[in-house]
Amino acid sequence: MNMLSEAYGWLATSANWQGEKGVWNRLGEHLYFTGTCLLVACLIALPVALLLGHLGKGGALAINISNVGRAIPTLAVLVLLTLTPLGKYGDLPTLIALVLFAVPPLLTNAYIGMREVDRAVVEAARGMGMSGRQVFLRVELPLAYPLIMTGLRSAAVQVVATATLAAMAGQGGLGRIITEGFNLQNTPQVVAGAALVAALALLVEGALVLAGRWCDPMRGRTA
Repeated sequence: MNMLSEAYGWLATSANWQGEKGVWNRLGEHLYFTGTCLLVACLIALPVALLLGHLGKGGALAINISNVGRAIPTLAVLVLLTLTPLGKYGDLPTLIALVLFAVPPLLTNAYIGMREVDRAVVEAARGMGMSGRQVFLRVELPLAYPLIMTGLRSAAVQVVATATLAAMAGQGGLGRIITEGFNLQNTPQVVAGAALVAALALLVEGALVLAGRWCDPMRGRTA
């Protein structure tokens, strides 16, 4: 309990929120890593997953490749990329490692969501004269939407947590608060940094839940 109160005291100190090493700046860096990686991962994973799910082909191969990527430790990828010529390009190794980490849940959930759409509904839509594009946009995508959003939320929370590894490559983010706390043997700072990461993950999760409900294509429809 004493440690928690000391961590709260660290967070309550205004000086720890100001400047280049302050919480606000580190939070901005963390959100930059998270937002950029999620956007790139979505641009890579979702078109592939949705197309394969619509066609019903190549999904097993895509998911197996995705699972292999899930099994590779992100820290190992980050270290290896940092040692390559890419290490000269600032935060590029971190961004690549986090994108690779975010792709599997996005790809898997989107593909499964598309394939779990009731085939009878799809055939009925086609029987009504809908084109393949109309079936995709008006039937399959709305019905697969919940699983797609589940994958997005999972990827977002994982990236928020894993983006702390950027500090291992000398980059910014909330992980720097934790590593600097270790270097200074300042345990309250370490606990405070971890609490900030956990709070951010919960906020991102909550924001995506609300956004998912607001953007749900089935919202307002009656049976």
